[in-house]
Formats: sequence, structure tokens, C-alpha cells
Amino acid sequence: MLRITDVHAGYGATPILFGVSLEVRPGEAVALLGKNGMGKTTLMKTAIGFLKPWRGTIEFEGRDLTRLAPHDIARLGVGPYKILFSIVSFVGLWLIGWGFAEYRAAGFVNIWMPPPWTRHITLLLVWPAIICVVAAYIPGDIKRVLKHPMLVGVKLWALAHLIANGDLGSIILFGSVLAWAVYDRITLKRRSDAGAPPIPSGGRRNDFFAVAVGTLVYFALGFWFHPWVIGVPVFRAGF
Repeated sequence: MLRITDVHAGYGATPILFGVSLEVRPGEAVALLGKNGMGKTTLMKTAIGFLKPWRGTIEFEGRDLTRLAPHDIARLGVGPYKILFSIVSFVGLWLIGWGFAEYRAAGFVNIWMPPPWTRHITLLLVWPAIICVVAAYIPGDIKRVLKHPMLVGVKLWALAHLIANGDLGSIILFGSVLAWAVYDRITLKRRSDAGAPPIPSGGRRNDFFAVAVGTLVYFALGFWFHPWVIGVPVFRAGF
């Protein structure tokens, strides 16, 4: 349970919060509403430790967080969250793979027949797509320019597979992934909060590693994962 009691806080000598109290019990979903400048963001910054309160207390599950640093607060809940998120993600990916395998065993439902040359476009697009995904974890100039290289990579990957696959199952699968990535990017542009602190860029040195690692992953997926796990050869017989 989160309990905020009589919190006063502000920036410099300017007070923003005046005795704010808030309680969130387990299982509750609480919304914080108010006009611009009313202190919503200030309260969130205070609750997670980015802004120290002048007065009052902040408790989470009985533990006093009032003077803790943000990274200490994060450790209280980030571990279980990451474990649960990883499990749910793995189950989701497994279900996608299992469902598509069942669909393929039942027979493809062709909507249109892509020309054979489209597979070459797919091969060309997937390469930079994987590099973009890797660049999200090795921040350099690629990440600085693209801002969200993970989403760029996902969109390229999905678009590439839509170009070379004309059956109904593939259109639904890759089309939904593309739609999600586009929607996610739009919502990021419209965020009103500052978001996470900027990640330091490693410059061109990190870009070199991102390209090298991305290229290795690209060939590993093409020569091993795709033919053996997906069951569709890439570099020899095409998609």
C-alpha cells in the first residue's frame, strides 16, 4: 500500500504542494486529476524520490520512502515486476508461435501472392531492423537520431514480412505488430510528462558495436533460427 501524508514540496523557494495526502490500497486504481500547473507531476516526482518533500511522509508497504533515493525506491518493486513481465512476455511469444504453427499445419489462407523478388526487399529491410533493435541497448548516435530505435526496428521488421507474405495469418500477425509499433510511437510523441531521464550516448563507437552485433544476430537468425525454429529457410530458398 502507498500512503502519502501531509506532503509539502516545491522547487527552490516556490511551494507547489500544500499538505497533500493520498492513499492507494492493494488492488486499487487511483487517478490523479487536475489542471496544468496544479502539481500532479510534482507529486509524482516527490513520491518516487526525484524531489525531496519539505514536510510530510511517504510510505510504501509500511516502509518509509521519504528520504530514499530514486534507485533505492525502484529496488523495492522493480524486481518482481521484471520477473512477471518476462514470464508474461515469454508466454505471449510462445502462444504466438504455437498458434501460427497450428495455422500453418491447417493450411495457409492466401490473400495475394507476392512476387518472388519481394523476398530480397525483405532481406534488405530486416538487416537494419535488427541493427536498430540492438542499438536500443547499445546507445550511440543511432539511438540519438532515431530516439526510439527499438520501435523503428520493429516497424521495419513487420513491414518487411508483410511485403513478402500474402497469407491471412501473416497479414494478421505482422500487421498487428506494425500497428502496435506505430500506435506506441504516436503515444510517445503525445506524452505530457518528461519521461525517463536521458540515457548517455556512447557515440560512434557504440554504433560500431550495434552494427557488428546486429549483423551477427541477423545472420544467426537467417541461417539457424528461421529455418530450424520457424521452419522457413531464408538465404537459400527464400521466405
